[in-house]
Amino acid sequence: MSPAPAPQALSAPLVVEFPFTRSLGPVQSAFLTGLRERTVLGVRTERGQVLVPPVEYDPETAGELRDLVQVAETGTVTTWAWNPEPRRGQPLATPFAWVLVRFDGADTALLHALDAPGPDAVRTGLRVRVRWAAERTGAITDIACFEPHDSAPDTGPTTHDGRFDDPVSGIVAPARLDYTYTPGRAQSDHLTALTDRRIVGERCPSCHKVYVPPRGACPTCGVATTDHVEVGPRGTVTTFCIVNIKAKNAMNDAIEVPYVYAHIALDGADLALHGRIGGIPYDQVRMGLRVEPVWTDGARHPDHYRPTGEPDADYDTYKELL
Repeated sequence: MSPAPAPQALSAPLVVEFPFTRSLGPVQSAFLTGLRERTVLGVRTERGQVLVPPVEYDPETAGELRDLVQVAETGTVTTWAWNPEPRRGQPLATPFAWVLVRFDGADTALLHALDAPGPDAVRTGLRVRVRWAAERTGAITDIACFEPHDSAPDTGPTTHDGRFDDPVSGIVAPARLDYTYTPGRAQSDHLTALTDRRIVGERCPSCHKVYVPPRGACPTCGVATTDHVEVGPRGTVTTFCIVNIKAKNAMNDAIEVPYVYAHIALDGADLALHGRIGGIPYDQVRMGLRVEPVWTDGARHPDHYRPTGEPDADYDTYKELL
């Protein structure tokens, strides 16, 4: 008899994405506004070095820097790496080189993309110039990329007062991380049980604590956990926070804000898990609230937890799980 085939490993594509918003001080504002106006600005340090991109404080002395200078839009590649398969959101859709370019008149290099026909066309010392974006808004993407350019080094930097009409005061930069997650044995067992609407953890053979979700090993004793224990499904809110950031549920429906995200100690577990609280106004959620999971058709995990109607749990029953 042939052995049973090993179960297929679980995996799923995951995306973490959010807009990062920041205000700009006078130096960064001048730099990005300058790019919008096809002007490359740097800042001069106390020792006379020109930094591009500019910073607001001297990296050696921590002194405030405000001496802006204009450098050329040509420069030299100091180092590079070929990117044969551009990804979503990168500067070019065709293969290109990541390059560090030291602008003529600068003492440091800026990271950006170089449009080149192939890696054989790229080398350290290559002369390049800026290819400006057709539409510029005051962002690093106003430099569409660099391109090879046969020219001699330009003259040194010139003083610039940093004044522009309608200066850029803030930016919104999208941050996104795409990756494939593959859980280990313990979490795979936990996720498989969730498809049957069962919540399963694992018990440490040494200290006998039950971990949900399981980790495969006890973080206290350092020994493997293999003894499956079904817990809950009801539990107790141990602590919580009110969220005002828009999000979607498992069915891709928008969640009304504000909403509550809580640590929930399921009955029989020695570790609180995370869950959204629904079915109750956000300002009525409290520590000790007894809750139960709410499943939606087709979902692999509870959509949220709602009050059970039971009396609140006594603090002494969950104080060790805060």
